Amino acid sequence: MGRAFRIGTRTSLLALRQVEELAGILRKSYPGIKLDIVSIDTAGDKDQETPISDIEGSDFFTGEIDEALLRGEIDIALHSAKDLPDELRPGLEVIFTTESIDPFDCLVSKYGLKLDELPREARIGTSSLRRKTQLKEYRDDFQIVDIRGNIGERLRLIDNNESRIDAIVIAAAGLIRLGLEDRMTQRIPLEILRPHPLQGSLAVVGRWNDVESIRFFKKIESQQGEFQVKR
Repeated sequence: MGRAFRIGTRTSLLALRQVEELAGILRKSYPGIKLDIVSIDTAGDKDQETPISDIEGSDFFTGEIDEALLRGEIDIALHSAKDLPDELRPGLEVIFTTESIDPFDCLVSKYGLKLDELPREARIGTSSLRRKTQLKEYRDDFQIVDIRGNIGERLRLIDNNESRIDAIVIAAAGLIRLGLEDRMTQRIPLEILRPHPLQGSLAVVGRWNDVESIRFFKKIESQQGEFQVKR
């Protein structure tokens, strides 16, 4: 592909690390490829108040990027696969998803205590309805606290003694991509907390009639075992 390939992404450090991950694979199939990274703030980046449980299944974290894709301002949109809406906008499709780098939810606790070691009525921060429900099923004494913000902001809730939060639950994949594996207290067993089925995977969204981009990624599919095409 002679032209620069434009990848739309969110503006967070984690989103940029995800682009780097994809770019590394692209360059293996297309040495010398030119990539333009287009960073776009989404509603989820601007709104730090709405609980995630209120907007699950929507395009809260993807809408503005997908709109740019439909307008032809970018060639593909790169999303955390678990952030995909239940239905993509007309004219778009998922070209492929990557293998998960780690599907587990993990606990980060203030004093290095695992989930079953936390004191009664421990305050656990999360914004996911799935996590809230399963945590309460495991121990109904847990006090679940809604939290928002990027990973760094969430970790600061643990580091800040004034936050009154004993632990947070976040995706292990996010910590791995940011080089923060040492902050994990525990990968939570699947029998306690069943992760989102796409957790840790990346999804590439394109226009359904963009034959060039689809062929571009089909070549990668044939050369890269770590990709699973979703067509």
